[in-house]
Amino acid sequence: MYFGYTQKKMAQHNQLGKWGEERACRYLEEQGYSIRERDFAINHKDLDIVAISPDETELVFIEVKTRTSDDFISPLQAINRKKILNLLKAANAYIQAEPRDYNIRFDIITIVGTAEDNLRIEHIPDAFNPLLFI
Repeated sequence: MYFGYTQKKMAQHNQLGKWGEERACRYLEEQGYSIRERDFAINHKDLDIVAISPDETELVFIEVKTRTSDDFISPLQAINRKKILNLLKAANAYIQAEPRDYNIRFDIITIVGTAEDNLRIEHIPDAFNPLLFI
């Protein structure tokens, strides 16, 4: 039953991603960020987390990548040009819908592990310059 196996695998992948986003939000809040949105979606493009920086000067769009291990591929390798362009489109839609007077920044958080005792979080502020992708 190949189809059932695929559904189960997809469900586990989605659960891991949600768990990673939860952990990323906790991490950000511990660092002083204010979470504004989670899973903001528009036109089949989404933003994992939208937050305000601790000094309240930046609107930060955060992509979260979670993996059980990085033995075969690092979480950062899963963020390609197409993904970045989709992030930019979603961020633009968010800014149009919620105009605010903030500087804009794009961060990446990678999470590797399956539980709190083997968790590794890496936060990459200002991970890419959006002007290089338009």
